[in-house]
Amino acid sequence: MIKYPIGIQSFEQLREDGYVYVDKTDLVYRLVTMGKIYFLSRPRRFGKSLLVSTLKNYFLGKRELFEGLAIERLETKWAKYPVFHIDFNGCNFSDPGALEQKIEGYVAEWERAYGKSPDFTDLGSRFAYVLRKAHESCGRRCVVLVDEYDKPILDVLDTGIKMTVSGVEWTLEDRNREVLKGFYSVFKAADDDLQFVFLTGVTKFSQVSVFSGFNQPADISMDPRYEALCGITQSELELYFPESIGEMAEFGGVTVEEMKEILKNRYDGYHFSSKMVDIYNPFSLLNAFSSLTVQDYWFRSGTPSYLVRLLSHTDENLDEITGRYYDPQEFVDYKATLEKPLPMIYQSGYLTIKDYKPYRGTFLLDFPNNEVKKGFISLVASNYFNPCKETVNNWIQSVVDALESGEPETLRKLFTSFLADIPYSMRRKDSERERERYFHYTFYLIFRLISVYAVYTEKQQSEGRVDCIVETPDYVYVFEFKLDGTADEALRQIEEKGYLRPYASDNRVVYRVGVGFSSQTGTVSDWKSEKV
Repeated sequence: MIKYPIGIQSFEQLREDGYVYVDKTDLVYRLVTMGKIYFLSRPRRFGKSLLVSTLKNYFLGKRELFEGLAIERLETKWAKYPVFHIDFNGCNFSDPGALEQKIEGYVAEWERAYGKSPDFTDLGSRFAYVLRKAHESCGRRCVVLVDEYDKPILDVLDTGIKMTVSGVEWTLEDRNREVLKGFYSVFKAADDDLQFVFLTGVTKFSQVSVFSGFNQPADISMDPRYEALCGITQSELELYFPESIGEMAEFGGVTVEEMKEILKNRYDGYHFSSKMVDIYNPFSLLNAFSSLTVQDYWFRSGTPSYLVRLLSHTDENLDEITGRYYDPQEFVDYKATLEKPLPMIYQSGYLTIKDYKPYRGTFLLDFPNNEVKKGFISLVASNYFNPCKETVNNWIQSVVDALESGEPETLRKLFTSFLADIPYSMRRKDSERERERYFHYTFYLIFRLISVYAVYTEKQQSEGRVDCIVETPDYVYVFEFKLDGTADEALRQIEEKGYLRPYASDNRVVYRVGVGFSSQTGTVSDWKSEKV
């Protein structure tokens, strides 16, 4: 019986207790032998902590834990190094002083092991002294592993929390950044005492300014050689989990190939370099195998509060961000701003690379898979429709019921009442362009929320772009919307542009639906549907 390491971040426990382990140690060996200081950015729950634990046990020389793995035939020395593991997980840094207290705890513990000098009082200098003494006493350089290096900043990003230190007022975001800057600057001063340094986090280190005076790490976040360092590839899925896939297929009443396709659409689709290696979300995949049920495990495990804060301020619409090509500097480099949340959305795992144009050096960004797409659109819509968000989910279910029952008149009532509930203050736009933008984005989000069926917004056809098409097993709805226009105008455009031609031989019932939308009332002013 396969034991799935859900929530287990200790490599030692994973190996000793017989949990399944997807062998990444050939990449670990390359990492430790090819360089000295690294940084890796990956979304939450993607295996970063397990990777850090693997490195820790390797540098502690625990050869027995690596028996049967790829590194066993590669490594011959298995030397033991002094390892300093700093883990910022599990601590709330929105409390003033929490960061200093956390680092103080680590440094005090190391001082008890290696000695303390009265000549040094600040945290950075004390840490540098510990590294030197550890190097001297052990005869080997030190290894420093920092897990979630950026959490102390992300916890307080855009919160406005303030604190006073020695009579000087700081925002907690600036204070935590300054504390980390002093602490991490040690790595340059202690260079002779360091064998290996590895930092993980969500956001890329550039422009964070906590690394001033620090030898810049080699950022392997988009390095094709290490793309599969975290997560599960297609070949690994089929090598390690054929029994699991078969069990899920039997439980779900589908074939093995059908189950593979279900898992791929739901959990695959991440790419972290121009090499475009398909990476599955390990957290969702392992949870699905364990429970024999396909659900949105990663998204339900929580949305980062810093991302919610950013999205609540941004003026960018989701449809204007997704499905576009970007230069890497537009989405890789921190820091995201209220006006430009793209870097944070990408680094947090809600968008990923979907294509690469080498002659331009640009990357296409879009949702990695259906789990993320559905969850993130729900998050954005709840924020966008904030005053009526409590009713959004119930309203969606009613819309889905009407769609699958072939009831366009019920759809009219649902849309009219829902849009009428949105306060005037939300839809008040000064210019015609802003009114058009609000109108299109409102319908974009509404139909993206109905993801149980195939939904196409702004679908390109030979003679034009259809506003929206919804396909259910028994019905097809072709929508055309007119801002401050009539339903007849909308229906006429569907006919003249030939939007129905692709469904001429379709066995399903096809409806064309023309909708007039009033910028004054903010709701449906005219609605006509015709069965084709």
